[in-house]
This record gives sequence, C-alpha cells and structure tokens, in this order.
Amino acid sequence: MKSTDPVVGPQAEQTFFSDPTIDRLVGMVFALSAELHVLRDRLALLEDALEKRGVVDVSQIDNAIPEGALEARIAKERTALVQHVLEGLHGRLASKS
Repeated sequence: MKSTDPVVGPQAEQTFFSDPTIDRLVGMVFALSAELHVLRDRLALLEDALEKRGVVDVSQIDNAIPEGALEARIAKERTALVQHVLEGLHGRLASKS
C-alpha cells in the first residue's frame, strides 16, 4: 500500500485524526500517562521499602514540605517534565518505533 502522507521518510508522522494538533495532544496524553505510571510504581516501591525498614511512616511523606536543595531539584524536574510533555505541540512528532 502506498502512503498518502505528503511527507515520507524520517519526517513522516503517523496521523489518526484530520487535525494534526489532535494527534499531538493524544501524544501528550500518552506521554503523561507513561510518566505517571512509572512514578506511581516507583513511589509505591520506595514507600513500601522505607516503611518496612522502619525508616519513615508514610504519613510523614504525605505531610512533608520540600525546602532548600530538594525544593530546587523538584522545581527543575517539574520544568523538564513540562517541556517534555509540551514538545509535541511545537511540530511533527518523531516516530519512536
């Protein structure tokens, strides 16, 4: 089957909707879902390990407020995540397959 996409080769983008912006938004949703899944798994493992070893009560984590270097690190990681999630809106999404 011959492609009807006018862009062929490394710049080609899979499209599912008539408006490419919707495809990019769907890509953002999938990227966010993947990030959230990984973070939830890691957080559950970490909390379980810490609580089993008596290092921390999980309720302490729920009530903690980051300060100083930790607060800066969290802000930097938040900025990187937002940039990663929004990158698909700026142009054609690159196929990862």
